[in-house]
Amino acid sequence: MTNFIIRRMMAMLITMLVLSLVSFIIIQLPPGDYLSAYIAKLRATGDTVSDDMIEALRVQYGLDQPFYIQYWKWISNIVLHGDFGRSFEWKQPVSELVWGRIGLSMMVEGMTVIFIWAIAVPVGIYSAVRRYSIGDHVGTVFCFIGVATPNFMLALILMYFAYLWSGTSIAGLFSDQYANAEWSMARFMDFLKHAWAPVIVLGTAGTAQIMRVMRANLLDEINKPYVVTARSKGLAEHQLILKYPVRVALNPLVSTLGWILPTLVSGSVIVGVVMSLPTAGPMLLRSLTSQDMYLAGAFVLLLGVLTLIGTLISDLILAWLDPRIRLS
Repeated sequence: MTNFIIRRMMAMLITMLVLSLVSFIIIQLPPGDYLSAYIAKLRATGDTVSDDMIEALRVQYGLDQPFYIQYWKWISNIVLHGDFGRSFEWKQPVSELVWGRIGLSMMVEGMTVIFIWAIAVPVGIYSAVRRYSIGDHVGTVFCFIGVATPNFMLALILMYFAYLWSGTSIAGLFSDQYANAEWSMARFMDFLKHAWAPVIVLGTAGTAQIMRVMRANLLDEINKPYVVTARSKGLAEHQLILKYPVRVALNPLVSTLGWILPTLVSGSVIVGVVMSLPTAGPMLLRSLTSQDMYLAGAFVLLLGVLTLIGTLISDLILAWLDPRIRLS
């Protein structure tokens, strides 16, 4: 296992390097750059921008240099100094902008993952064991609705009814007095009071999908010979189900655990805009539209790192969960 982890860590470093290069290229693929958008915005407001001023700004932002030099400066500063560069639009170090947003995103999405698994796995088990019962049919209807309803539409519906019933908006993650305050127990409790809405919105589709996968996997396992043998030995039904077929049925879910967080981050972009969430999604969208390459590149790179780390964790959990898996 130690050798496996070391090999995976080395492969992760190479993958992250390739990922950083690809993401930097993709961000710069659209015509123009941040300076082009900035100058267009100035001219739209009636300001005159001379050629000398444009050239001076291009030198100031380092956009006069070839692509490979821009990339080398960016990635070498990250690796050697932990410096992600400076945001063109926000005029601040990228690290100051990214970590706060990423931290809030991880809190919301971590709660969403717990919400998804806490509901989807037990209900999926129940639907498989009580197949075609009323509860199974209700769960099936919920799954169809959850998968078919876009997250942003669910967010709008939830915000509308919450305002209709309580007269208050559930947008954002904090009350006004805690929006820019330092972290404290009071601010954390305020966060929990507001986080339930985005957790439900982001977790509904994932819960519906995992419920159906869990139900289908367990139905494939529940009548196999090893389950029949365990049942014939007099093992209690609930112990039998949890000890044998459920562990096997969890394998496909655990193997994709590493993809959940990046999927939630990318899926929360529009939800974050609709619900005014101070998370990574809205800032990532804004950085891409303004071609703020250092800020956008940092977000894309961190999402890639999350995917790699999550995949490693899911592989380790899978090896622990299923004794049939052996590493050569």
